[in-house]
Parts: sequence; C-alpha cells; structure tokens
Amino acid sequence: MKRILVTGGAGFVGSHLCERLLNEGSEVVCLDNFFTGRKEKIIHLLDHPYFELVRHDVIMPYYIEVDEIYNLACPASPVHYQFNPIKTIKTSVMGAINMLGLAKRVKAKILQASTSEVYGDPELHPQPESYWGHVNPIGIRSCYDEGKRCAESLFVNYHAQNNVKIKIVRIFNTYGPRMEPDDGRVVSNFIMQALQGKDISIFGDGTQTRSFQYVSDLLEGMVRMMNTGDDFTGPVNIGNPNEFTMLELAQTILDITGSKSKIAYFPLPEDDPAQRQPDISLAREKLDGWEPKIQLREGLVKTIEYFDNYLSANK
Repeated sequence: MKRILVTGGAGFVGSHLCERLLNEGSEVVCLDNFFTGRKEKIIHLLDHPYFELVRHDVIMPYYIEVDEIYNLACPASPVHYQFNPIKTIKTSVMGAINMLGLAKRVKAKILQASTSEVYGDPELHPQPESYWGHVNPIGIRSCYDEGKRCAESLFVNYHAQNNVKIKIVRIFNTYGPRMEPDDGRVVSNFIMQALQGKDISIFGDGTQTRSFQYVSDLLEGMVRMMNTGDDFTGPVNIGNPNEFTMLELAQTILDITGSKSKIAYFPLPEDDPAQRQPDISLAREKLDGWEPKIQLREGLVKTIEYFDNYLSANK
C-alpha cells in the first residue's frame, strides 16, 4: 500500500484526487490550510480507515513519511489568488521548497500541479510544452503565473541537483462538481448565473477562447503521469484541446439549464488571455495514449446538476 500526501487536498481537484487514490487502495494524507479548501468536500472521506486530514499551511515545513506527494496547494482562481497576492506567491514558491525538501529527505516521488497560466497570454497557438510563454511579470495575475513558473524552476533544479524524482503537469481549465460557486471561474460563474436567472457576465466581446477539461480526465492524466518512469519528468500539458468561445460556453449552459438569463458584456480584465488551447501530443505519447474522454456538454450536465443541488440545499 502506497502512502500518498496530497497538499491542497480539500480543494476542488484535491478532494477528487484523494477520493480516487483511496479507491485505488492507497493510504492518503490530505493537507490543507482551508484558505480556499473546504472540509465539506472531503467530509465523506473522514471515516475511511486509510484517510487522514491535517490542517497545515505548506508555507511552513511539514514532516511525514510518504511514498508520493501531489503538490496541489495554491489558490487557483483569479478571485482567490488576487485576494492575497503575496500569500499566493508564498504558497507556490515556499510550498514548493518545503514539499521538495520533504521529497528529498524521504525519497518520495513528487508531482507539481502547474498551470496553463505559465504560458500567459500566448502568442503561439495551441501551446506546446516547449513554448516559453508571454507573461506580464508585474501584472495583476503575476502572483499566480510567476509563482507557478518559479515552482517549475525549483522542481527541475531539485531534480538536477539533488536527484529528486519529479513530475510536472500543466493543468488547463478544469471544471466539475465541488467547484466553489463564487470562485470567479467562467464555468461556475455562468452556471450559477443561469440557475439563478441572473445576467450572464461576459468580459470583452465573448470571442476569447478556452479549452475545458472535466475533472475526471485531469485525475487520469495526473495519476498516469505520477506512474511514468523516472526518466520522464515533464512538464506535460493536461487539458482538453477542444476550443470554445465564451459565447459558445454561455449558450450551451443556457440551453442545458433552460434559463431565460440574458448576456451582459463587461470590459476585459487586464492580461486576460485571448486564446488558450493545449497541444496534448506529448501526453498522448508519454501517458499511455491519455486523452480526455468527457466532452463539454456531458461534463456540463453533471456540473449543473451539482450546482442545482447546492442551491437547493442552501436556500
């Protein structure tokens, strides 16, 4: 039985990952400071004999014996990471240092949950892992973008200098049940607005694009990446290459919900990328033919059901 540490384990992606790893027969230690994580997301796991929840901030060192570490700890939506930008940078950089130090001491394999934001507002489309990105280092998103870029640098240097077994995945827009209703991400925003009959907020003219990945596809890619041989460290893009405009996303959600909400337009935020689409050819090659299985409409139906139940329970 593997003992696995998941930092940020009470978050949207982290809670799903904890659940999957338990179902696969691993012992899981979930570490979270509950800045954006929620106990409600993992409360159904608390009675599991091989699940342990620890309230801890990765900015501080943590000592434990484990075989693998998934480092997910970091606010991941603009609303949250811009709320306290210094905290965001500290979480990405000092969190990476502390978790890499732990991995070095106990000889654990460690996976970094990096992000498509390392590409910034890309001038190359779609984005392969070889692209260095187009990032504003002093913009309002830089606390997250540059924090994650620095974390990647720390990972590759701990690998080169200390022979730490590392894996780096660059995660593209991911959605699904257990997203926070007020996290400012476009999928949760549109769904909540549609279900409540509010105007759908589109920033800019709605022609900017994103590629949306259902959470179970992300988990499959992350677990496969962790299980690759030590010679492949990444980074590797994990995302759905199907590209949609914001208007197409809004219309699909309106269609599924049957909402009568209208579309309202607002100015585009600073440094908001015009296009975001992963080149996943490396993932297909290195991760046993991995590619997304859940397409947008199917995933949205499941996510809308979750938010519908959330609203009913919180009336």
